[in-house]
Amino acid sequence: MATITMADVAKKAGVSKSTVSQFLNKRYEYMSEETRERIDAAINELGYQPNHIARSLKQKRTAMVGIIVSNIMHRHSTEISRSLEDFFNQHDMNAIICNADNDQEKERKYIEMLRAKQVDGLIIFPTGQNVELYQSMVKSGYPVVFMDRKVTDISVPSVIVNNREATKNAVNHLIENGHQKIAIVTELLTISTRLERRLGYMDALQESNLPILDEYMISSDIPAMAAQLKNLFSVKEPPTALVAGNDLVFLEVLKFAKANHIKIGERVGLIVFDNIPFADLVSPSVTTISQPSHEMGQKAAELLLKQINKEDVKKEDTVFECELFIRESTQSRFQY
Repeated sequence: MATITMADVAKKAGVSKSTVSQFLNKRYEYMSEETRERIDAAINELGYQPNHIARSLKQKRTAMVGIIVSNIMHRHSTEISRSLEDFFNQHDMNAIICNADNDQEKERKYIEMLRAKQVDGLIIFPTGQNVELYQSMVKSGYPVVFMDRKVTDISVPSVIVNNREATKNAVNHLIENGHQKIAIVTELLTISTRLERRLGYMDALQESNLPILDEYMISSDIPAMAAQLKNLFSVKEPPTALVAGNDLVFLEVLKFAKANHIKIGERVGLIVFDNIPFADLVSPSVTTISQPSHEMGQKAAELLLKQINKEDVKKEDTVFECELFIRESTQSRFQY
C-alpha cells in the first residue's frame, strides 16, 4: 500500500500543502470552518498519519518531555505526575515518566537517556547528588524545572511547598492539645524536604520552650524504621505524639503501632506530612499536612513549557502553602 502524503490530503481537500500543514499544527486563524472540515474529512478518508519524526526535525522539537520522579511510590509524587501528564497531553506533548528511586546513578542515567532522545525539557524531583550534571544543563540553557526539592547553588526554577512552616504549624497544634513529648520520624536526611520538616519541628519546640531531644528525632531508611521506632518507644519517657515525615513512614508507624498494641489517637497523637487518600476513612481518622499536588504539577509544567518556547522564566522558587486537616488522631486533648 502506497504511503499517504500531505500532498495527497491537500489534493483530496482541494487546498494547498501549506494549508494542510497549518491545520495539522492547529493554526486556524485564517482558515474557514468549511476548509477545516474538508481537510479533516480527507485525512480520515485517506487514513493519513503525520510523520512526527520529520516534523520534529523540521521544528527542532520532539513534543516530548521527561519527568524524573524520586520515588513513584509516594502519593504526592503520583498526584504530581498525573497533573504533569494531563497538562502536557492538553498541549499535544508526550510525557515520559521515569522512577529514580532516590538513586543518584539511576537519576543520572535517566537524564542522559532522555536528553539522548532529544526531549524538549525535563522536570526532575532531584536527588541533589548529580550537581555537575545539573550545572551542565543550566550552562547550556536546557529547559529544566526542579520539583518538590531544592538543590543548593543550582539556578533552576523550582516548585516546592513551605515544608518548614507547615511542620511548625502541625507541631504547634500538638502543643496546643497538651503534648510536650513530641517526636518526628523521617527518612534519611538526604534531601531538602526532610531537612526543612525537621527544622520546622525544632522551631515549634524552641518557641514553646520545650526541649529538643535527639532521641525524639528519628531519620532512617524504611527497612530499619521498625527498629528505630522500637528504640523510640523504649526510652524512659516515650513521646505522646509523633509527626510522620511522609506516607511511607506513616505506614511503618501504623505497622509498629498495631504490632505493639499502641492506640493511635489515645496513647499517641499522630500527624502525617503527605496526601493520604484514605486519611478520613480509617479509625481513628488521621490528621494530615496536605500538599497542593495538582497545582504544583500545573505550575511546573507551565514553567517548563515557557522555557521550551524561549520565554523568559525567573530562576527562583515558586512556594506553595500546605493545609493542616485536623482529624481524630490529634483531636483528643492530652492530659499529663
